Formats: sequence, structure tokens, C-alpha cells
Amino acid sequence: MTVLLVQILTGIAGASSLFLVAAGLTVIFGVTRVVNFSHGSLYMLGAYIAWSVFEHLPHTPLGFVLSAAAAALALGILGAALEVTLLRRIYRAPELLQLLATFGVVLMVQDIAQAIWGAEDLTIARPHWMRTFVVLGGERFPLYDLILIAAGPVVLGLLWLILHRTRFGTLVRAATQDRDMVAALGVDQRALFTAVFALGAALAGLGGALGLPDGSANLQLDLSVITDAFVVVVVGGLGSITGAYLASLLIGILQALGVLFVPKLTLVMVFVVMAAVLVLRPEGLLGRAGATVREATAPPLVRPAEPALLGLGLAGLIALALAPLIVGPFALSVLTEAMTAVLFAASLHFMMGPGGMPSFGHAAWFGLGAYAVALAKTLLAAPMPLALLMAPALAAVVALAFGWFVVRLAGVYLAMLTLAFAQIVWAVAVQWAEITGGDNGILGVWPPHALASSRAFYWFSLVVCTAGALALRRMLYAPFGYALRGARDSDLRAEAIGLPTARLRLVAFVIAGAAAGLAGGMTAFGKGSVFPTYLSIGHSVDALLMVLLGGVQTMAGPIVGALAYTGLYDVLLLVTGQWRLVLGAAIVVLVLAFPQGIAGAAMLAWRRRAA
Repeated sequence: MTVLLVQILTGIAGASSLFLVAAGLTVIFGVTRVVNFSHGSLYMLGAYIAWSVFEHLPHTPLGFVLSAAAAALALGILGAALEVTLLRRIYRAPELLQLLATFGVVLMVQDIAQAIWGAEDLTIARPHWMRTFVVLGGERFPLYDLILIAAGPVVLGLLWLILHRTRFGTLVRAATQDRDMVAALGVDQRALFTAVFALGAALAGLGGALGLPDGSANLQLDLSVITDAFVVVVVGGLGSITGAYLASLLIGILQALGVLFVPKLTLVMVFVVMAAVLVLRPEGLLGRAGATVREATAPPLVRPAEPALLGLGLAGLIALALAPLIVGPFALSVLTEAMTAVLFAASLHFMMGPGGMPSFGHAAWFGLGAYAVALAKTLLAAPMPLALLMAPALAAVVALAFGWFVVRLAGVYLAMLTLAFAQIVWAVAVQWAEITGGDNGILGVWPPHALASSRAFYWFSLVVCTAGALALRRMLYAPFGYALRGARDSDLRAEAIGLPTARLRLVAFVIAGAAAGLAGGMTAFGKGSVFPTYLSIGHSVDALLMVLLGGVQTMAGPIVGALAYTGLYDVLLLVTGQWRLVLGAAIVVLVLAFPQGIAGAAMLAWRRRAA
């Protein structure tokens, strides 16, 4: 019984640090409506700054308090600067475009942090007072963890006082309810948003500092923390500080007990809880009802491309077909990867643009297709055509089962539910090593001899992926595609004229999953191996980047975005060690200069010229 108590207390201690970063994230989203993917980077910088300050101070409790305060202050200033220079320009942009811009910040911060602090994990030399234990029922428990446990309620209480007993807090709560009305009353929204972002960033920095003694400052903190923070914010309810605290406790205790009782389910447990909450109560534990009203996410896509643009696309396709006769092996491998990226991006665009269903977990279908091919080849010795057919088939079947829950949500809630499912599939792939190989993956997934050469497989990839992308495009210009866009733009009007909106979205979800599964199957044959990284959050973000860089409002957007992102990524890897910094800066510049995406901006310029 004592061991159980100690494990629960350990979970509560971890929850306090998680609550700080989640509280900052929920405050920022509640007022500004920005899905700030770079919030994990602020947490990471808080840990690094606290480490740097603490190394130059006496290792006393006061020294640690001063280092934590310095981290919070520095991150508050940095957060305000980030809001003024970048986020202020994209407040009215779609949520996913904001996500794209803040992901560019993530990439930039990773390289900047590595240049300043190096790639090694940094841990503090724990002084005696940090290594002190208290005895609970015969079991030793770290004194510092008790301090962390107390820190959570203290910060929650201070935030409650700020939000309910100050004029600033009143304005924050009012802006959370209706920021347009707050502006109509004469409140300086710019100053308010800057202050809110500074507060949220300071909380993230404080969380990073307080988590340092039990961990380390490292370059992986940003993505690992932001995932858990998103889970907490969604489970607690977007904009609810108290909900974030309750969700932090729930997640922290579940993780701690999972390690004790079901260690193989630890990775998946948190996301199962998030999926259950989103299905049963989409607004979260303490979120406001009605937050899931479906809104249009892009203008209607109804006009086919002009003949001149179609001719340009045909010329590009001919150039790609002739490429193996001109380019070398490396360029050919990049082009082969780009072909599967085109189909992967087109599949996400199918559900995200015309379907109005954003996804943070589209890599689930890609990875399922890859594993279907790998298992068919290694376990069943299936020929390539049969193995390749199994990729979209498995992805479609699983998407049908899961999509029944997904299509009933909207916006960020729908996207987070797809993230939950993708993480569940990823955890299964990692921990079911007997079948999937775990982190070692599945090797030896090669095409037959006739397609073994790089040229032959490239041409095969070009045919399959082009056919898949064109099939998706054809469906979007069929009556089904117009009906799907009608359901996206207005549920009520679509249902009033007899359109089965939920069924339309479910069909679109399944088709998108099948196409992504086919792309995953092609990648498995192209690389000869399959790993859990195919299912990771980073791979889902890659698909989002491709679609948004190209332009979600155009049919050519995912194709242009996939080619641009793949080419830029591979070229930067060759020419510079700071490829993240350059790529992140390029993404931010493209978001600010071409919010419609590359293809979207080109389309607008073409139409202005034609007019």
C-alpha cells in the first residue's frame, strides 16, 4: 500500500511541472486562439536558462529559486517578443496556418539551442538539499518532489487570483468569451494579447526550470512536452485553468501507475484517455459546451484549373518521367521519396481542404500501410501486388472503424482525436516487438527483381502515386466532392437539402486513409524497411507542412508543397548543419508572405493577370 502511495505522489509531482506548461498553453489559446506548437520550445529554453543561471549561483534553495525566476522572466520577455514579431500578424489566419508558423519557430529554436548549449543532455549537480528524502510508511520519498506537489496548487491559486481579482484577469476572461466584443469596448487588444502571451511563456519557462532537477535540459524536450501539454489542455477543456490542473493530475497519476502495473501500456494509456474524453465529452472535463461547432476552414474549391495551368502540370509530369535519364542516383532517390510524399500530402488535403477535417495524426494511415506491406512480405511471403493492395485495404478498414468517432467532431478537437489515435498505433508498433520488431523495425522489404533498379522503381512510384493523386482529384470534382464541400461549409444547409453530412465525411476519411496507406506501402518497398517513426507525430507534421506550404485552397497545393518541402529538406541536409534554422525561417517567411501557400499565391497572381 505504501509503494502505491509513493507512486501516486510521484505522479502528482510530475503533474505539477506538466500543469505549468499546460496552463500557459491554455491561457494563450483561450484568449488569442493560437495553437502554439512552439510552447514546448519555451519549456525547453526555460530548462536551459535555469541550468545556466544555477551553474553560476550557490547551489542553495535560494539559488535555485533565483534561477527558476530568471527562467520565467526571460521566457516572458521572449514570449512577448515572439507575439509582437510573428503571432500578431497571423491572429486571423486559420488555426493550422498558425500551427505551421509556430512549428517553424520550433525548428529554429532547436538549432539555436544546440548552437548555444550543445547537443549533450545537461543535468545539474544536485546539492544535498535536493537529495534529501522524507520517510512515508517506511518508504523514502524525495523532498524536492513534495515541493513540486505543493507548487501546482500554489500556482493554480495565484492564477485564479489574477484571473478573478484583477482588471487584467477580467479582461482575459472576457476576451476568452468574446474577444471582438472586448475590442468594441475600447480595450487595446494588442497590449492584452502581448501580456497574455508573456504570461503563458513565463509559465512554460517556470515549468522547464522546476522539471530540471528530476530530468535534464535537452533538445528533445520541446516535442515530448508539447504532446503531453496538448493532451492535458484538450482533456481539461480549452481555456480552463482548473481543467488543465485536473487533467494534469489525471495524466500524471495514470502514467505513474502505468509504470507500476502495466508498463507495456504506459505509452498508450494517456492517449486512450484523451480519445475517450473527446468521444464522450468533446469540450473536455471543464470546457465550455458548444465549442465544437463546425466552421468552414477554406473557401469552396469549385473551379478546375485553366487550360494553361493544366498544360503546365502536364509538362511537369513529362519532366518527372524523363528525370531518370538526366539526374544522378541521389537526385533520383529524392524524387522517388517526393512521389510518395505527393500522394501522402494529397490524401491529407482530400480530408482537410474539401472535407474540412484537419488531422494531427495522418501518419497513422501511412504507417499502417507500411506495416501491412512489411508483414505481408515477411510473414506471408506475399507477392508485391498483393502486399501493396493490403496497404490501402488495412488503412481503410481501420479508418472506417475509427472515423465513426472522428467525423462527429470539428476543428482542433477533431485534430487532437486523430493525434490520439496515431499515438496509440505508434505505441503498439513500439511495444509489440514480437510482431512489429519494435524500435528495430522490419527489414528486408524489397520489391521484386524487375523493380529492383532505382530507375525502374522510380517510374513505378511515379505511375502509382500520380494515378492515386489524380483519382483523388477526380473524386473532388465529382458530385461527391461538391457534396463534401457543401457539408464542410454548412452542416445545416447541407442536411436541409438531404445530404448525409456525417456519412460524406466518413467516406472522405476512409478514402484519405486508404490513399495514405498506399503511400506508406510504396515507401516500405522504396526504403526496404519499416520503423515506428513512420507513425510518429513528426511524420504527421511533415504532411501538414506540405499541404499548408502548397496551399490548402488549391488542388495543386499538396503536390507543389510536397515537392517543395521534400526538395528543400534534402538540399538543406546536404549544404548546412543548421538545416532546421534555415528550414524554420523559410517556413515562417512563406507563412507571412504567402498565407495562401505557394500554389495559392501563384493562382491568385494568375487570376489577377488574366483579369
